Amino acid sequence: MPLNPDAASQLAEHLTQAGPDHPWTGVRFAATWGSREPLDPILVVPDLVAEVSADTAIDRGAWRHPLRLVRLRLDATVADVPMFGEGAQASSG
Repeated sequence: MPLNPDAASQLAEHLTQAGPDHPWTGVRFAATWGSREPLDPILVVPDLVAEVSADTAIDRGAWRHPLRLVRLRLDATVADVPMFGEGAQASSG
């Protein structure tokens, strides 16, 4: 699901294009679920924290639904957030 124009504009104000040492340099991404059409992404410095909405539905080993941006968390830094799979687990419900 693409970002709405207001959210995209707000996000763009805080992004910095990454250099060639970005960990995903050279990784290929598909345009849509099941597509072989490649995207030409612009990689950015991973220094922002975003609150997202997600579900845990998995279909054939892959997440079924995309993440949805709730808001940027400009009150937090990446050092405040544990790596995926580490730290406190989200509550269910």
